[in-house]
Amino acid sequence: MLKTHTATLETASLVSPSETRRAWHWLFFILVFAGGVFFFLLELGIGSISIPLSGVVAALFDLEGADPTWKKIIVELRLPRAIAAAIGGAALGTSGLQLQTLFRNPLADPWALGLTAGSQFGVALVVTTASVVGSSVLEQFSFLSNLGIVAGSSLGCILVLALMVWVSRYVSTITLLIFGLMLGYFAQGLISVILHFTNQTQGKIFSGWNDGNFAGVYWEHFPILIPLTLLGLVSAWILAKPLNALLLGENYARSLGMSIKSARIAALSSAVLLSAPLTAYCGPILFLGLVVPHLARGLFSTSDHKVLMPSVMLLGALIALAADLVVHLPWERHFLHLNAVNAVIGAPVVMWVILRNKHMRSFDA
Repeated sequence: MLKTHTATLETASLVSPSETRRAWHWLFFILVFAGGVFFFLLELGIGSISIPLSGVVAALFDLEGADPTWKKIIVELRLPRAIAAAIGGAALGTSGLQLQTLFRNPLADPWALGLTAGSQFGVALVVTTASVVGSSVLEQFSFLSNLGIVAGSSLGCILVLALMVWVSRYVSTITLLIFGLMLGYFAQGLISVILHFTNQTQGKIFSGWNDGNFAGVYWEHFPILIPLTLLGLVSAWILAKPLNALLLGENYARSLGMSIKSARIAALSSAVLLSAPLTAYCGPILFLGLVVPHLARGLFSTSDHKVLMPSVMLLGALIALAADLVVHLPWERHFLHLNAVNAVIGAPVVMWVILRNKHMRSFDA
């Protein structure tokens, strides 16, 4: 019996803590992925018209006996929205993780740093310019499919990002956030002024877009949105190792022979690819870029970007799908905005981060 007990202890000692941790990570990956699939299917079935799972499957795979009305609702309306929510959540979560690491700021995300406002300003400028020159494209809601909108959004995002990188050299963590917020308010003021040069129809279109909604994405938008987003996600995945090095300090990164400047440019370019095209088509989606990285760190108990990168992609997609589902539930008297639901999720996380980080409680950071 003693020999048996000894053998059991020896066998248990062969399982290292790292292997146990890795097993837990894989379990969490599977659970989060399964949750994402679950909410994706719910997105397709739940709405003003309820469609059972069998009807959803029949419509997706064009099976015999599929109801033509259900198929039209799913394929033309709900499926593009669900895909946009999945890739949008993954993109914003990944972008937020990169920005928090690069700026060494736990509250950094595309919205807090003013990047979203820069994209909004770029879109407003393109809309107004096209209106002044008499473009008929803006008379239709499908104007969001115009590549010029993505270019304007990207340009505005890049200009703000370059400014924030420069400012971050001279100010503290808290001051950088305040600067980003003020920059966002300044951009909103400029947008209001610019919109005076558009007609009433175009102003209403922009106002609806400005609320932020995955439902504004249609099939014709994906040939631009998906390649740019995938490029940003793949770039972020490749940059996991350099970001780990930067997390340990620039001196450590240099000791590994890494080019700090090249790594920063690559990560910032990836962040722009992940936030600007999505903002161009969906409008400003708030809080996801801030909340998802912190939830991933807490769930997976690690700061390793090799684990965090896939986790924020999966978790971001899951949360975005869940939030969008809440918005599109068949409410009778209430109309919810996506950013309102995101705020209910995100604001407590922001307060928790501030209270947890002693350097965020004062201006001494």
